[in-house]
Amino acid sequence: MANNTGEMPVMEHLEELRRVLIVSIISTTVMAVVAYFFCDRILAILLEPLTQLDQKVNFTGITEPIFVKIKLSLFTGFLAALPVILWQVWSFIVPALKKNERVYFTLFVFISFISFFGGIAFGFLGVFRYGVVFLLKFAGPELFPMLTISKYISFTISFLLPFGIIFEFPLTAFVLARLELLSYDFLAKNRRYALLITVLLSAVITPTPDIITCLFVSGPMYLLFEASALIVRVVERRLARRKQREELAEIA
Repeated sequence: MANNTGEMPVMEHLEELRRVLIVSIISTTVMAVVAYFFCDRILAILLEPLTQLDQKVNFTGITEPIFVKIKLSLFTGFLAALPVILWQVWSFIVPALKKNERVYFTLFVFISFISFFGGIAFGFLGVFRYGVVFLLKFAGPELFPMLTISKYISFTISFLLPFGIIFEFPLTAFVLARLELLSYDFLAKNRRYALLITVLLSAVITPTPDIITCLFVSGPMYLLFEASALIVRVVERRLARRKQREELAEIA
């Protein structure tokens, strides 16, 4: 009866989705608890741009340090649990795919994971550390910063997380190009708009109102756009050559 109406498959589908969400939440929570015991080391790494300048970080409330550590633990726990979360998503979607589609989807998930962590690493090592040092030195010797740990960690997380998302652009462009939903001509014609959008998006995701930090973010973002355009061009040429071979094979 249930198979004829199709209700059981839907219920099983929802139950599987529920399991995916529960496992993802539990894994994030467990990793966050583990990360809490390493908060001091993680804080030391994130505070390195300040400590190398002999800058001290203050807190203005009695409960501020504990809440900062909880926030940092949740963020680190999410990053540590990301392989488990992606594996859960993979196991949820793969049964509905064909054999060749499973291979592509598996590669997509793996490369997405690498790109996300690569974006965060680049954001911290290539932009954040130098950006913080530059901005503090830009203030000059007459001004003394009064930095609080809560605002600094919030700034750090909100600064780094978009880099992980932005680094997914080339992979997304590759998939859309393979599906023939995105063309190089379209990207080339809209370069000026892409530059404008990256600047506006950088202004939105950057927690500070200064133009220097905005440029630190928009520069790598636009380079990723150009990399995505190059990837789309390569994919288009390969698809064109494959279609040409297929046409020649049909004529022969």
